Amino acid sequence: MSRPTRTVRESQTQLAQIMTPNDANVLGKVFGGSILAMIDLTASATAQRYCGYISVTASFDRVDFHEPIEVGDLVTMTGFVSYVGRTSMEITIEVEATDLKSGHSRSTNTARVTMVALHEGRPAEVPRLVCETREDRIRFMLAKFRRETRDVHRAVFNDRRAELEALSPEALEIEFSGR
Repeated sequence: MSRPTRTVRESQTQLAQIMTPNDANVLGKVFGGSILAMIDLTASATAQRYCGYISVTASFDRVDFHEPIEVGDLVTMTGFVSYVGRTSMEITIEVEATDLKSGHSRSTNTARVTMVALHEGRPAEVPRLVCETREDRIRFMLAKFRRETRDVHRAVFNDRRAELEALSPEALEIEFSGR
């Protein structure tokens, strides 16, 4: 039986919220943690809309903060599936802040979150992703490359960890002093 399919366009989800003083950090800008929570919520909604299963966060690949967000700005998160594996999905979140007085909008953040679909507590197979546009295809291939790069990095890191853990206390001291 072949897996069902869904398009990138079908996965698109938007959440929006006005930032309040409760979201402010000590500098009076919106606290990064508030943005991260909204990103995670948007990724979850996007993944669940796409696959039809409860989906949980496996990892935040990267979150870039391009510009600060002001209290009073309307923050709009746009999420879409950029890559799928068998049970996991990479969700791209584009964040835009709008000054409601001037109407000026600006891109403030970009994030990539890996979500895993669950059915009865076990990973569930997700629909295959149909990339309709050139941009969808480019994002898919870049996401595939990010995944492969993460796998290589994890293997290299684990090898180095094993090497260090195998060192005697004396050899570890020499290795540490050479930093």
